[in-house]
Amino acid sequence: MRKYLLSLFILFLFSACTPLPDRAQNTVSELAVILQSLDDDITVKEAKRLSLEIFHESEKLRKKFQPVSEPHINNFLINTGFKKQGLCYEWSDALYVHFSQSSYRHFAFHLLVANKGEYFFEHNVMVVTAKNGAVMEGVLIDPWREPGSLYFSKVKEDKAYDWKWRKEREIL
Repeated sequence: MRKYLLSLFILFLFSACTPLPDRAQNTVSELAVILQSLDDDITVKEAKRLSLEIFHESEKLRKKFQPVSEPHINNFLINTGFKKQGLCYEWSDALYVHFSQSSYRHFAFHLLVANKGEYFFEHNVMVVTAKNGAVMEGVLIDPWREPGSLYFSKVKEDKAYDWKWRKEREIL
């Protein structure tokens, strides 16, 4: 029993990007509706195209990073050297770089952080806004929070975290 408790303690000691349980959303059309609501100029076609690409890219990252069922365990394996990559900032950075190089007429892409600098609690995501829209009015994209399922919501509606714009990390 003592070994089990020690293992659990070590697991949480070496994890980062603490997830908070929340509802999973997993349909392209649900995301497209939210994306289209960002601006009247956004067409259904463009919103669906972006939504589909977000799901596609998130799936590519899932295959690349091969997360385990719980983010804490995944981070423990990375921080102890058993896995090479897959922390939340790696997911958000990869999405941001991909979409920043894309050609969406009515969308812009940014990075958000919660609990910046707090090892156990920092969390990073990409956010989609209308072109020239306010970052905190955007839609956060988080494939790390619930490995295997893409989480998304309006930034304001995500009560799990207190998001801040991470403008200094935006390279493009």
